[in-house]
Amino acid sequence: MPESSPLVPVRDVPPNAEIHPGELEHPVTPTPAFFVRCNFPVPSIDPAEHRIRIGGAVERAFVVSVEELRAMELRTVEVTTECAGNGRIGMQPPAPGVPWDDRAVSTAVWTGVPLRLLLERAGVSDDAVEVRFDGADGGELAEAGRFVSYARSLPLEKALDPDTLVALEMNGEPIPAEHGAPTRLIVPGWYGMASVKWLTGIELVTEPFQGWFQRDRYVYDPDTGEAPTPVTSMRVRSIIHRPLEGSTVKPGTLHVRGWAWSGDGSITKVEVALGGGDQWVEAALESHTTSPYAWVGWSCSLEVRTPGRHLLRSRAWDSAGERQPDRPPWNRLGYGQNAVRTIAFEVH
Repeated sequence: MPESSPLVPVRDVPPNAEIHPGELEHPVTPTPAFFVRCNFPVPSIDPAEHRIRIGGAVERAFVVSVEELRAMELRTVEVTTECAGNGRIGMQPPAPGVPWDDRAVSTAVWTGVPLRLLLERAGVSDDAVEVRFDGADGGELAEAGRFVSYARSLPLEKALDPDTLVALEMNGEPIPAEHGAPTRLIVPGWYGMASVKWLTGIELVTEPFQGWFQRDRYVYDPDTGEAPTPVTSMRVRSIIHRPLEGSTVKPGTLHVRGWAWSGDGSITKVEVALGGGDQWVEAALESHTTSPYAWVGWSCSLEVRTPGRHLLRSRAWDSAGERQPDRPPWNRLGYGQNAVRTIAFEVH
């Protein structure tokens, strides 16, 4: 990618890239700056020919075109999406997978058809327990020893949430190819692996889905003999976007800004600490939206007059009573890393 790109490449094949630090100031991430996560090469799909099949444990299986979806009742929701592996490089010992720093997170305004409308049209059978979603992407996986197509499932309750969407637009425009065009799932509050891109099929199932990306990946595996547990909602987390890491500021009043989010409740408090001690200052929350699924802005002012290198930390609480931990919560595959993050800057 060019030096002026609003993305920072993490892996080129398949494409994976973080939002550039300088783009984090936007409440709604500009589409070209939205982080990119792909497990396989981006599939090529003709929107005019594309169809989604809805079937399985339903009364009336059917297929629907993109044009038909656009003619249905649409809903718009602002959503912060975070990769489940965000912050993986902070895991000790190291965990395998894409080596994300802490910027595999972005916010967009999505427009689409509430999934529940499609499920109601199909007529969900009484014995259905989950909804499986099939993407058009797939490929040979060495760790699986076979060809794997991307597929994930949701509990029926989450699938029927009115804000779970079959999305058609991102920030008011057709969804770009790398973000799932022409249709993708949007599951507010959950890590990004649930929002299946390049959606081709919606299947009601009567037994819990056991696919590769459901059972073998996107699970919290403590590697202690205990059974892995599924990755679902985003853990409470915060990030500093002003000052930028490695930047130089003048002595005096330092204006600190950032974002905080959680999939399990609203953000109730953010604190900031200068240096490595335990003197925390409460920041002011500055919500820019009424959406319960979008990150919340926060800010505070600190006096920094000593020249040299300084450290800055932030931590957030949510309404479920959860707080960012001081150390990364280790698991074998490196998911859900939401520990307090330290940045360094210079005073000169």
